[in-house]
Amino acid sequence: MKAPALGRPFTHLATSSRQSLLARCSPCLTRPRRPSVPRCAPRQLLASPYHSTAHLHNDTPSEAPEPSQQPFPSSGPRSTTAPKQVVDIRHIRQNPDLYAQNCRERNYPAAAAYPARINDLFAQWQAQRLEGRGLRERANRLRRQLANPGNMSQDDPSTDPPAARETLLEEGRQLKAALATIEDAEVRLAAEMEVLALAIPNLTSDATPHGTEPRMLSYINDHPEPEPALSDRVWRSHVHIGQELGVLDLASATKASGWGWYYLLDEAAQLEQALISYALAAATRAGWRQVSPPSLVYGHIAAACGFQPRDTDGLTQVYAVAQSAEDAARGKPELVLAGTAEIPLAGMQADATLDEGTLPMKRVAVSRCYRAEAGARGADTKGLYRVHEFTKVELFAWSTPDTDTAEDLFDEMIDLQTELLGSLGLHCRVLEMPTADLGASATRKCDIEAFFPSRRERNDGWGEVTSASICTDYQTRRLATRAKVGGKVVWPWTVNGTALAVPRVLAAILENGWDEDEKSVRIPEVLWPWMDGRTKIGPRQHHGR
Repeated sequence: MKAPALGRPFTHLATSSRQSLLARCSPCLTRPRRPSVPRCAPRQLLASPYHSTAHLHNDTPSEAPEPSQQPFPSSGPRSTTAPKQVVDIRHIRQNPDLYAQNCRERNYPAAAAYPARINDLFAQWQAQRLEGRGLRERANRLRRQLANPGNMSQDDPSTDPPAARETLLEEGRQLKAALATIEDAEVRLAAEMEVLALAIPNLTSDATPHGTEPRMLSYINDHPEPEPALSDRVWRSHVHIGQELGVLDLASATKASGWGWYYLLDEAAQLEQALISYALAAATRAGWRQVSPPSLVYGHIAAACGFQPRDTDGLTQVYAVAQSAEDAARGKPELVLAGTAEIPLAGMQADATLDEGTLPMKRVAVSRCYRAEAGARGADTKGLYRVHEFTKVELFAWSTPDTDTAEDLFDEMIDLQTELLGSLGLHCRVLEMPTADLGASATRKCDIEAFFPSRRERNDGWGEVTSASICTDYQTRRLATRAKVGGKVVWPWTVNGTALAVPRVLAAILENGWDEDEKSVRIPEVLWPWMDGRTKIGPRQHHGR
């Protein structure tokens, strides 16, 4: 089957009743229609939280200023150079049940108690404010009486009877001490509310299925073997194929770096670069500007993007660079290895204000990605499917804070992913991911899974190769990224997606292109220009050209 060439992007989504639509463009590429899923209503970000459900927002001002106007760190000491995080605590307070249920559905059980706790802390904060207000009024009267003791009217009920100056001074000292205690309590309560609010995940899109099961949207290409073959055809894993062809060396990597690393050799190394070049070329033609990002970022930048250094069990998820005692004592920010180019790309606009004319701002970057993947080791992930370091081509965009623009970018990303994977000849399915699968920052996420013949016993052979997410203003609020839109300063939204996760796609190509009789792998035609004309990867003694 000849892989289709890249052309005009098409809409990827489909309702469940359209899952078996016949191909419109080619016999191998299914082109489903856009579903009639409800779009989230637009909102004004200056007065609303992360989500786009406008009817939940209450514009009525509170009786006292919100403590969230003075951001506080999310955990531990925070660098003075870190962006000021601003979370909409008011919306959490006004909708505690919504946020608690959202946390439970998204598998954040501990955070489900945070909205109620925030309301308890807010009540304490308000009580401290009220008490402090009374003490300040009393202190003001004392100051006036000390300044002009003879001018105080006896008819004024707020005026204290004459008292000795020393008595008034002593009372003033006591008031000052009491006010200092109250102000410390206000700061502590506000900081605790901020910490809890920052730990609550983004609210969920109306298009997201509730529970643990994704919703199937569409297929890409025909299934190479819908039922297990009755013939003598042998499906072998990319590990066996790569080792037999001499292009994948896991044993040496284990000695050099440990489990989860690998060496790509000869044609596999060249195939990696071909996939990168192909994805970058396609994204650039579609109007995405290339960026070469750093691999090291500050820990607070990664955390602001929703990537926590440690999960709820305390297991390491992100590799951190060791600090000297002197740097730690000076409060120098911790550096971590970026798990995806999404993090340094988002960090490009930290503490920045974007002009409306630059939106949507679209970027594409290729980078090495580092994942600790704590607890992920096992036979199920042997080979290139789950590794600690890999190359990925990432799409990232900032948009105006409205659902239509963000979803247009989201669709554009998935259209590009669909065409890339389809033209590589891979059979895939597009899924609307459920609440239990969403990370902290995403309000909506779609994954594309490719068919891996060797994984038939696990999830019917399906394995994730790309994803795309809408994060609304979750990241920009934490990175202090603003935009001037319509004469107002608002929080822009972010959208991100994987153009190509190279090792997994490479593994899928090895398995799906394997010819058992020839002991060779067919290289997708669209990659031939970057493979010196080579069309196959064969045994070491004779390479197909």
